[in-house]
Amino acid sequence: MWFKNLRLYTFAKPLAKSFEEIETALADKLFEPCGSMEKARLGWVSPLGREGEMLSHVQGPYLMLCAQKQERLLPASVVNEATEEKVAELEERQGRKIYRKEKRQIRDDVFVTLLPRAFTRNQQTFAYLSLADNMLIVNSSSAPKAEELITLLRDTLGSLPVEIPATNRAPADVMTRWLREQHGSDNFVIDEECELFNPIDGGNVVRCKGQDLFSEEIQAHLGAGKQVKSLGVTWNSVISCVLSEDLSIKRVKFVGMNEERDQGDAETAAEKFDQEFAVMTLQLTDFFKDFIAAFGGLEQSNSASN
Repeated sequence: MWFKNLRLYTFAKPLAKSFEEIETALADKLFEPCGSMEKARLGWVSPLGREGEMLSHVQGPYLMLCAQKQERLLPASVVNEATEEKVAELEERQGRKIYRKEKRQIRDDVFVTLLPRAFTRNQQTFAYLSLADNMLIVNSSSAPKAEELITLLRDTLGSLPVEIPATNRAPADVMTRWLREQHGSDNFVIDEECELFNPIDGGNVVRCKGQDLFSEEIQAHLGAGKQVKSLGVTWNSVISCVLSEDLSIKRVKFVGMNEERDQGDAETAAEKFDQEFAVMTLQLTDFFKDFIAAFGGLEQSNSASN
């Protein structure tokens, strides 16, 4: 289980519940499929899928979770088309014009009629609690999806004292300095991908991929006042990724880990999951230390409980 995107949330105070208590609480929010008249359902499933007997998976100070969301797919275009057909049929049969208020009611009725017949789609979002890092790490590039999981976890546990981390130095300033000086810090090496923007209005965006970021062209953009919004880096020759100004980390790749995984001695899918989880958390714990240090550490409100 290799995470591909990382959204970090720090604990404002220590987690009050034990891993055993969390496992018990998860059962109260077990995933169930949508009812015929429900548009979406969200709940917990085993991170191990069909091989899992528990709703969490513990590896040392880390606990893996998996939220599953089922949605009924009913595009607005389908509802609108069926509504127009119904309106046209009623106007012709009753010999009168149907206006906006009545059309809205007809649309609502059409939606209710079509919803039970809509296809469903399941999506899973993984996350893990890290006592070692004092963090919750969500595997998602989407902030709304991450917040959805956090809301479910907060409802499950009754409270969840996590917050978006804030660092003492602005990530955009630090990454801009890296690019201007043509080298990173804290074991980060600059790769060949970046996004630059005008900090005054947030516009005039320049995106570079597979390009020499130490070229005169890039230096000219920086000289004109542009800042780095995101930057491709490799950490310690182990993790390649794209760092963003909002502290999200995207397109994460564990360099060389595929070969180690293929050569592993796991006999079952559960053993393979366990091995990958162990290696991933071991590497990410060291990565997070350098990641936070590169941006000057966490602000006091985010680090008081560390």
